[in-house]
Amino acid sequence: MTKRSLIVPTILVVAAIALLIKLGVWQLHRARQNEALLATYRSAAHLPPITFPTAPMRTEQLPIYRYAAGNCLRTVHFRTAAGENRSEEPGYLIIADCATGAEGPGMSVEVGWSKNPNARTGWTGGLVSGVIVPDDKSRIRLVSASPAAGLEASAVPEPTVKVSPTRNRGYAATWFGLAIAALLIYGLAVRKRLSTAK
Repeated sequence: MTKRSLIVPTILVVAAIALLIKLGVWQLHRARQNEALLATYRSAAHLPPITFPTAPMRTEQLPIYRYAAGNCLRTVHFRTAAGENRSEEPGYLIIADCATGAEGPGMSVEVGWSKNPNARTGWTGGLVSGVIVPDDKSRIRLVSASPAAGLEASAVPEPTVKVSPTRNRGYAATWFGLAIAALLIYGLAVRKRLSTAK
C-alpha cells in the first residue's frame, strides 16, 4: 500500500470522525436545551394558577407544569395511559377527554389511577384543578388534584423531558468515544499496512 492509495480511505475516515464529533457536540447542545427546559418547568410551579387553555396554542407557549383550573362541561370519552399512583405503583392513568363549549379543542383531564385498565368512574365533568402536563394525544392535559370516585390519586407531576440531560451527555460521550476508536483503529491499520509494504 502506497501513501497515494491511502488518500481516499483517509478522507472517508476523517469524514466519519467529523460526523461522530458533530453528533457528540449536538448531544451536548441538546443537554443544555433540556436543562433550560427543565428549569422553565420547575419555575412554572411557582407562578399563579391560570385558566386551562382551550384555544389552540403553539408548542412553545404551552403552560407545562403550571397550576390551572378548568371546566369540563361533559366527558366525551375515557382513555388510559401507563402511569403510577402516589405510592409509585405501576398501573393505569384514567383520562377523560372533555367538551368545554360548542367549539374548540376542549380539554383532557387525568381523573385518577387504577390497577385496572378498564376501571370505571361516575365522573361526568365539572370544575377541576391541578397541574398541566404533556399529553401524547391532546398535547396537554390537566392532572386533577383530587381523584374521581372509585379511583386513586395519580402520582404528583414531576417536571421531565423525553431525554434527560444526563442521557444526552451519555450519548455525546458515546459518539466521542466512537470517534476516538475509529481514529485509533485506522491509525493502527495504516501503520501495519505501511510496515508490511516495505
